[in-house]
Amino acid sequence: MTRAGAIIVGMAVLLAVVGPFITPFDPSTQQLALRLEGPTPTHWLGLDELGRDVLSRVLTGARISLVVGLVVVCVSATIGIMLGAIAGYFGGRVDEIVSRMIDILLAFPGLLLAIAFVAVLGPSLVNVVLALSIIGWVGYARLVRGQVLRVRELEYVLAARAAGATTGRILLRHLVPAVLPAVSVQATLGMGGAILSEASLSFLGLGVQPPTPSWGRCSATAARICSTRPT
Repeated sequence: MTRAGAIIVGMAVLLAVVGPFITPFDPSTQQLALRLEGPTPTHWLGLDELGRDVLSRVLTGARISLVVGLVVVCVSATIGIMLGAIAGYFGGRVDEIVSRMIDILLAFPGLLLAIAFVAVLGPSLVNVVLALSIIGWVGYARLVRGQVLRVRELEYVLAARAAGATTGRILLRHLVPAVLPAVSVQATLGMGGAILSEASLSFLGLGVQPPTPSWGRCSATAARICSTRPT
């Protein structure tokens, strides 16, 4: 199962990297005379309602999804590790403030909160990344806080504190490296969630705007075509 999953993910990443260079057609070029044409030897996945090659748009949209996933995970993990480590190490009022922030954001469904943020900021790719990062750091912060509460009482951390190590050195050299394995697992799951959330927002028209292709826009176009065709 691990190898099968790695192959699927590897193929998706490869298509995202080389997709724009191997697309058979420009994803924005319209052939209105052939609109809604089915799969053919020339257009393997057919054409959409504006006569654009679907395969080219899917390959190009893969890069958008991959970039969004990577950026959201990096930003969310950075913020979450920083706040979680500070809350877990210092405790007290600092821990109380960070924990209440986490509780407030966890009280709302993540996708619904992202929709609200994008609706206020305006639909665009940058605002989608910002909205997903604002709600994405919560899981990392909660995870890191719990790990730091355990690690800070271990002997090597106590020895570093007794030796006069500064707080910054203890956090960066001893606590953060100890929680990175758990964070890497969270980041793996978070990247898939970020890609799915971006596709959902683009499907609703709040993410990537036309004519830029994305998986969410392609899904919205397909759903619109299916709903208008007679059964």
